[in-house]
Amino acid sequence: MKIARPTTAAEIRQAFLDFFEEKGHTRVASAPLTPHGDDTLLFVNAGMVPFKDTFLGLEKRPYVRAASSQKCMRVSGKHNDLEEVGPSPRHHTFFEMLGNFSFGDYFKREAIHYAWEALTTVFGVPGERLVATVFLDDDLAYGVWCDEIGLPPERILRMGEKTNFWSMGDTGPCGPTSELHFDWGPAACTCGRPDCSVALDNGCPRWLEVWNLVFMQFNQDASGLRTPLPKSGVDTGMGLERLVSVIQGAAANYDTDLFQPIMRRVQELLGHDDAQMASQIIAYRVIADHARAITFLIGDGVLPGNEGRNYILRLVLRRAARYGRLLGFTEPFLHQVSRTVIEQMGGVYPELAERADFILSTVQHEEERFLRTLDLGLALLEELMAEVKAQGETMLPGDAAFRLWDTYGFPLDLTRDIAVENGLAIDMAGYRAALEQQRQRARAAAQFGGAGDGKDLSVYASLLERLPAGGVDHLYLVATEAESTVVAILVGGVVVEEAQEGQQAELVLAATPFYVESGGQVSDTGVIRSATSKVFGNLGGLAPAWEFTVSDTRRPVAGVIVHRGQVTRGAVSEGSQAVAAVDVQRRWDIMRNHTATHLLHAELRRVLGAHVHQAGSLVAPDRLRFDFTHPGVVSPQELAAIEQGVSDWIYRNDPVAWRWMAYKDAVATGAMALFGEKYGDEVRVVEVGAANLPALPTSRELCGGNHVHNTAEIGVFHISSEGGVSSGVRRIEAVTGRGAHALLQSRLDLLHRTAAALGAPETEVDRRAQALVEQLASQQKELARLREQAARQEFQALLSQVVTVDGVQVLAQPVAAADANVMRQMTDWFRNQLGSCVVVLGAGIDGKPQLVAAVTDDLVARGVHAGKLVQAIAKQLGGGGGGRPNLAQAGGVDLAGLSAALAQAPALVAEQTGRSSTSPRS
Repeated sequence: MKIARPTTAAEIRQAFLDFFEEKGHTRVASAPLTPHGDDTLLFVNAGMVPFKDTFLGLEKRPYVRAASSQKCMRVSGKHNDLEEVGPSPRHHTFFEMLGNFSFGDYFKREAIHYAWEALTTVFGVPGERLVATVFLDDDLAYGVWCDEIGLPPERILRMGEKTNFWSMGDTGPCGPTSELHFDWGPAACTCGRPDCSVALDNGCPRWLEVWNLVFMQFNQDASGLRTPLPKSGVDTGMGLERLVSVIQGAAANYDTDLFQPIMRRVQELLGHDDAQMASQIIAYRVIADHARAITFLIGDGVLPGNEGRNYILRLVLRRAARYGRLLGFTEPFLHQVSRTVIEQMGGVYPELAERADFILSTVQHEEERFLRTLDLGLALLEELMAEVKAQGETMLPGDAAFRLWDTYGFPLDLTRDIAVENGLAIDMAGYRAALEQQRQRARAAAQFGGAGDGKDLSVYASLLERLPAGGVDHLYLVATEAESTVVAILVGGVVVEEAQEGQQAELVLAATPFYVESGGQVSDTGVIRSATSKVFGNLGGLAPAWEFTVSDTRRPVAGVIVHRGQVTRGAVSEGSQAVAAVDVQRRWDIMRNHTATHLLHAELRRVLGAHVHQAGSLVAPDRLRFDFTHPGVVSPQELAAIEQGVSDWIYRNDPVAWRWMAYKDAVATGAMALFGEKYGDEVRVVEVGAANLPALPTSRELCGGNHVHNTAEIGVFHISSEGGVSSGVRRIEAVTGRGAHALLQSRLDLLHRTAAALGAPETEVDRRAQALVEQLASQQKELARLREQAARQEFQALLSQVVTVDGVQVLAQPVAAADANVMRQMTDWFRNQLGSCVVVLGAGIDGKPQLVAAVTDDLVARGVHAGKLVQAIAKQLGGGGGGRPNLAQAGGVDLAGLSAALAQAPALVAEQTGRSSTSPRS
């Protein structure tokens, strides 16, 4: 239904898409936040990212005009403005980018007219409050704004490359831009300049960039030379949050209906009045922004973790929880805020509603985990402050304060507040240095590898000209052997006419039955051989004129499939007729495992619940690996039920069928779409089970891989392992068919060997092993008793070796302890016996000297430090160590020097107490 004058965010989003649909654009659903097949980005950070290959000419789409509302995240790389979120009225981590795109269709004139019509006519933005910028020498864009739109020259500004030229990278498509800015009026000016203007580019909040029109018309090479593209393109981007703020007259994005329901929910949970909310508005803004980010990230399959995207999610969630603690929350609350986000956005982004339970449970679990580490951080901070005070210092080390945040999630501002309450300060220079080191590590970790193994993809893209329309004829679903033609040969990434025997090369065929790794299923292997034969050897035997062993296949650009491997016979030339043959036995092993993953997925959801979703998979010939979302541990009973359920599918001999459907129709039938996958307008649906028997379970997933024809062909299914891989994600590894038979055979062989070693029948192995375990435990218990008895005897004998250093009792002796635990236990005995004392014990353990030192609390107050004591002694033994003032441990390498090193302990104690008088204990 067409909206007369949109005012709400939902109406504005809908009106934008409706407008461009009326202008002949195909409405394209938002891609997931995680870029598919692009390891150069952590997240989709602009509306054009899903169309990147299209603009590069590596992908063809069935339309030349598109419009979308794309989910975006900017919280890493050059767009990392995380600290600005909250104080700034416009910065966000998650946002929606409205955009219209032309792939070689219309260009500047139409793009400018569309933008002006949409803003002034559809959205009712007053034209007199809009200012346009164009690139310095872009006379065409300037002329359209001036002569056709009628914008006064004083409101058309020519600007330089910094603001009005865009490029995809150091090389590739680029071009001038034209931006539209909204004027909030003189009252909004903060720069104070009488000539306040967009041209100053000084960040004055009077001017709000609303829409950026990018005109991609050049290709830039490594030298910086720009040449015209064969087909120009248009990529525009307009932040929905900014557009809504203009239409709703809100100077801050947070005052719009995109954020207010979320902030009001936080207010309701806290019981704050409006004055309290206003006084802590930054915390409210941070929570509202971050709640949107974490909800959408988890909805797109990102889970909390310690690396890459997972780390960003954890960071954002904990930052929100930290601000919640500052507002007064003492229990997990973010899942309740996320529920509001889902209620508000689930109609537009159905994945939120479909995965609501999982999103909420993941948020709650991670926040609970953070709150536990927060309490641990408090305990560690108390210990750190006690150590600083014991050393007579007043400054908490900056690296230690940073470690509390980085490792335990303990916020700096809480650390600072508690330190001040205890009369301490924080070494902020040290904190900033540690923070910068961490940022450098994060930046290094964020340098994901590029596509195509670092090779120039343009080489592969150029091969499209040699192929039929649509690229390589991919026959993997209908054949395992096919006749074809060698279209191109590459050696070292360079196109050549011929590859000789022994050379590593890449072959491109006009048609191929080889599967290319995708969706977890590994690539096929096999051979490509000459279609003609020749005589080889003295006996005159016939063999293919050449043969190429395929070890891998790749799709560097859409439409091109390369077969990687080695020429093992003869020489292969461009244009040769060939026969491509997949390793059929290996393909069957893969097919068994692939269909088994679908059945496993269905059984996991049946046994554990509908919150289970696939979070990754590997379908190899020898095994399958399946990662899935689940907040708890899978019990042995549940695991057995899952395995039995998959086996029941196999025993039923259920049919496996597939068909092509429109994506929307497939999802409407209940077909499972996987986290983070990119789907086209038409998808392949794989169905397992008899549709005419509704009492029996069925599986229906979007999948482009190879499968068996019926479940009985899987043969056997066995789960070989199950465990956690990250927060909220579990992993099952399993085997089928020949892999299961091999595992069974190896386990039986192990049973035979174990029974022979134990001298017991195979049916008695468990009981015999249990008896041996009990016997060993009894012997170990007796051994521990004898060791303690010997240590007690040694303890009594050593009491006579105590010396006194200025009234401080010191015992430093080697002992015959079996491990450090025994030594620590002996220090407790000495402290109980002697009262106030310093004890340093050493022992040879596994051929190396080990030290344990203990100091009673009264002597810690006098300046004696166990950690510094053992550190000094260990240094003489070629080692090191340390610990707390009252208990520490160290080690070394020079066992022969142990007694001499221990003899230095009284003098070291004397140095710490500031005295040098030593005498034997009377």
